Amino acid sequence: MKIAVIGAGHMGRFHAEKFARLPGVELAAVVDRDPARAQVSDFRQVLGSVQAAVIAVPTNLHHEVARACLDKGVHVLVEKPIASTLQEADDLVDLALKRKVVLQVGHVERYNKAFRALVERMDRPLFIDAERLSGFKQRGAEVDVILDLMIHDLDLALSLARSEAAALSACGFRVLTNDIDIASVRIEFANGCVADLAASRVSQAAVRKFRVFQPGVYVSADLQAGKLRYVRQAEGVIQETEEAHPGGDALAAQAESFILAITKNQPVLVDGAEGRRVLKLALDIGRLVRERLERFG
Repeated sequence: MKIAVIGAGHMGRFHAEKFARLPGVELAAVVDRDPARAQVSDFRQVLGSVQAAVIAVPTNLHHEVARACLDKGVHVLVEKPIASTLQEADDLVDLALKRKVVLQVGHVERYNKAFRALVERMDRPLFIDAERLSGFKQRGAEVDVILDLMIHDLDLALSLARSEAAALSACGFRVLTNDIDIASVRIEFANGCVADLAASRVSQAAVRKFRVFQPGVYVSADLQAGKLRYVRQAEGVIQETEEAHPGGDALAAQAESFILAITKNQPVLVDGAEGRRVLKLALDIGRLVRERLERFG
């Protein structure tokens, strides 16, 4: 299978590396507007010679590039978020169905081995607590911190809660850019689960915390290190157990799943509809934050 990576920036280079290593896959082209990064500058030049494409361009270009690929019958793996607006996301989902091609969204944390083990063990989450902080980078600054960073944990919370958001309470602030750089949200799901999520792209230290609580147990996850710590109470005694899930490469697992969805018709873990679901939640949170900023400055 011939595949093109469109966008040779930070994530595009990683995608190219993973797909180049997959058996039965030929990395036919790497495309970027910057001639210093790639030999092909216009992605339309390769659409007639590839069966699949990975789209790793800035978010505001996702719809334009993905739509052109889908319209030519090219299977698409698009980086998160699926698009900038719900209208754009709906257009891509509808077009993929019409052309009968795979549309997968790059919510790569779903392929984290530790997270997948956590999902199997947690059947009735009551409370989800996540914090994702990083230093400022110009990459990704074309969108707010909710679409840039928090959207990872929004996707994980939705997949764990197995329910739709019923109520939101959010706040956020502009710090180094003209858009939201810090945000926090409380999500109350229809089934009673609650999630508190915080994200910042102006932190001096990188932090990633993810905890899930359910009756009888809670788990603290270090998704970067692939470690899970379970805490239980038995006959008045607190018991702690740890699990390690080493050797995981979530980006490589995502790449393999994309190819298997195309060649073996295997289910897509995060398809266009699922990507649209997460985008709607992220946009709703962003709207609430901006409304609050308008009131309080």
